[in-house]
Amino acid sequence: MPLIALGINHRSAPVELRERIAFSGERMSDALRELAGLPVVEEAAILSTCNRTELYCRISDSDAGNLTEWLGQYHRIDPASLEPHLYCHPGAEAVRHLLRVAGGLDSMILGEPQILGQVKEAYQRAAEAGTLDTQLERLFQHTFAVAKQIRTDTAIGESPVSVAFAAVSLARQIF
Repeated sequence: MPLIALGINHRSAPVELRERIAFSGERMSDALRELAGLPVVEEAAILSTCNRTELYCRISDSDAGNLTEWLGQYHRIDPASLEPHLYCHPGAEAVRHLLRVAGGLDSMILGEPQILGQVKEAYQRAAEAGTLDTQLERLFQHTFAVAKQIRTDTAIGESPVSVAFAAVSLARQIF
């Protein structure tokens, strides 16, 4: 069964679209169960932050079209208008992508520390919703270990900043 990561982020979509495609915390369990209920989806997790929304799924075929259609329908957005902004990482690319995200290497600000907690929250919500099985469970556990190693073995976490911290710092410089 192929693994796939489908999503949008700060590089692929404007903030207006990212806001429309974000999943609210109170509806996440229902969204996860609905996603996992699709005939092609075997396992599912959703990472939804202010800068990205990503579906991590183990699917029964390699066509991500069903996921794109579901994402558009769930948020009442024409899937055709979403497609130019979506990226799709199959197999090993999905694994690499999640490792980069959790390690802060794919953030708006390199090394941003909040993303690992957000990935852990996505994992926890999927576990609570019962939408994880062996493959995604192992992937997330491995991801947490690698993200910790990235922060330990590199200087990426020595001067942790966030987008909010950077904005305040810039405002102080300007005013």
